[in-house]
Amino acid sequence: MKNANILVPIDFSDLSYKAFEAASVFAESFDGAITPFHSYISMSEMSEMDIPSNQKLTGDYEDLEKKLVKKLDDAAARWVDARYLNSAMVHVGNPSEAIIEAAGSFDLVVMTTHGRTGFSRLIMGSVAEKVIRFAPVPVLVVEEASHVKPLKKILLTTDFSDYSLKAVPFARSIASATGAELDIVHVVSFEQFGSIPQIQSATDTKKKQMRELIDERFDDMRDKVKTDVVSTQRSIHEKITKIAHKGEYNLIVMATIGRTGLEYLRLGSTASNVVRHVENAVFTINPRRLKGAADKEKR
Repeated sequence: MKNANILVPIDFSDLSYKAFEAASVFAESFDGAITPFHSYISMSEMSEMDIPSNQKLTGDYEDLEKKLVKKLDDAAARWVDARYLNSAMVHVGNPSEAIIEAAGSFDLVVMTTHGRTGFSRLIMGSVAEKVIRFAPVPVLVVEEASHVKPLKKILLTTDFSDYSLKAVPFARSIASATGAELDIVHVVSFEQFGSIPQIQSATDTKKKQMRELIDERFDDMRDKVKTDVVSTQRSIHEKITKIAHKGEYNLIVMATIGRTGLEYLRLGSTASNVVRHVENAVFTINPRRLKGAADKEKR
């Protein structure tokens, strides 16, 4: 993630500005640059920006966009060191679609789960949830209670599938750049197995896979990495949420698609439920939509 180009969507709510703090950590750690971004649906935005009525009628949006860019730049300057700031971008259109389209020119999107509307993060169809599903780059989602700076402790979840392992390079890169400790966890769910012996056998197998993962991917930073294979009688996302709350992690890193290979489109997705229920910042990767992923799958 060296020289990371970071897109930060803002809707001018107080909560949305929280994304600047998290983005700054990544810009500083990876010598990156932050681009503030706002998407608006033209007529609804005009009423809030003091554009004269005659301009509204003629459809002249030039003054509106200048005002929005200035407002974005001014807001970003309060949160981000000027060394890491690019000029703001403004697009017209549906917010989630505009963010997803713009993300193709960036390396990371950093945003909050809900903003000006105040809608609960538990509601399907939020802007953040759509961006997580369809963005071609990783998406870092932060909450009001998230504390990314200083970044000292990271939780990486994996089920050892090829999809979930796509998150490993990102977790490793972030830990290396920030000096953070990294905990890697796999959860064995009782509901996947029919008996205690099967659960024990699965746990032993996963512990072996965990050792192999460390040998292959983290041999040079073992002193910063801890691993655990845990079991639960409840859902996997509930266990991860409990671990996240107890561990006081600054960041959770996870893929949105795992062992099943199902697209991140259903309410029961582990990743979607974790994002909804934790206060930690969550760094998500959709393995099927990452730049170049489609070409690799065809080979």
